[in-house]
Amino acid sequence: MGAQESYGQGQGQGQGTGRRALLGAAVTGAGAAVLGLPGVAGADARHTGGGLKGLPVPTIIGHRGASGYRPEHTFGSYNLALDLGADIVEAGDLVPTKDGHLVCRHEPEIGGTTDVADHPEFADRRKTKVLDGVPTTGWFTEDFTLAELKTLRAIERIPATRQHNTLYNGRWEIPTFEEVLKWQDEQTRKRGKQVWIYPETKHPTYFRKQGLDMEQLLSKALRKHGKDRKHSPVIIQSFEPSSIQRLNKLVDNPLVVLLSAANTRPFDFVASGDPRTVADLVTPKGLKEIASYAQGIGPTLDLVIPKDAKGNLTKPSTLVADAHAAGLILHPYTMRDENTFLPADFQKGTDPTAYGDVFGAFRTYFATGIDGVFTDNADTGVLAREDFLRG
Repeated sequence: MGAQESYGQGQGQGQGTGRRALLGAAVTGAGAAVLGLPGVAGADARHTGGGLKGLPVPTIIGHRGASGYRPEHTFGSYNLALDLGADIVEAGDLVPTKDGHLVCRHEPEIGGTTDVADHPEFADRRKTKVLDGVPTTGWFTEDFTLAELKTLRAIERIPATRQHNTLYNGRWEIPTFEEVLKWQDEQTRKRGKQVWIYPETKHPTYFRKQGLDMEQLLSKALRKHGKDRKHSPVIIQSFEPSSIQRLNKLVDNPLVVLLSAANTRPFDFVASGDPRTVADLVTPKGLKEIASYAQGIGPTLDLVIPKDAKGNLTKPSTLVADAHAAGLILHPYTMRDENTFLPADFQKGTDPTAYGDVFGAFRTYFATGIDGVFTDNADTGVLAREDFLRG
């Protein structure tokens, strides 16, 4: 996040059809919420029924937890996201250890998200590797056992932007996915409502070449906890379409293909020689193909509303309508409160770390008909949804 695989008729497609039907109901609800049509239940547009139909639309997804306020992918961040009202917590970006455990880190290189550099016993683990074609220097999870990683502590990834978050450096350890699945059950009992998670397979082609099969590790963990089913509160995502195709054969969970900038190519496409770019995948033909094995897409916000040369928003693209026509939901990424991450026309002042007109930006994106959004600031997202649904 290899090579892209094309599965024919059989179990995988049968499962996909069932999941698409389930998510189709969520799409219908999203359209009703945007248009103010009958059938939207209450101010939060909550659906009745099981699975995704029980989630509010637009859905607020805590990006790596509440990473606007706590170091990402920690239980401090995950818990706060729930406290702030997130409907789903992205727990987490999954990468493997040397001994085959899945842990939650933004990237396999952990020099920027842990205190590993302060551990002299691991100084010789620092190396340069080619990660998805890019030379990357640092410490990599696949060179550590789980026991070794558990001696590290998380730190803020972007301290220059979020200096406040550095208060919590060293407070939390690296969570395993096994721990996340148990946490999910504990929090569901504690809070009296189903907690949802949204894990991602990171760089599966890269890891597969090292003998670490991300899809098998993930599906095994989900099966162990009985969370590999159509109505399980776990949505799985990946930037590599072939990873989602593999998972479509292994689990019955809702599946989402992540999409970066239009001129980029998923790395599994690069590895397999597939010449297509994201621009090809977001055409009606490309979306129809995605819908044959997945139930949603997670596009960058720029694919929903492009920006001009000055960074201002322009006219919305046809992606929302085209994806919905293919039976896909859209959960774009990522809304953040700071100026540096907002479109130029929603920034305030000249301080890149100051908060901008994020409510205005949320309103503009919600108006396109998206089904949900990833945000580092779940509380802002929840309030913006309330404003939007009130009209």
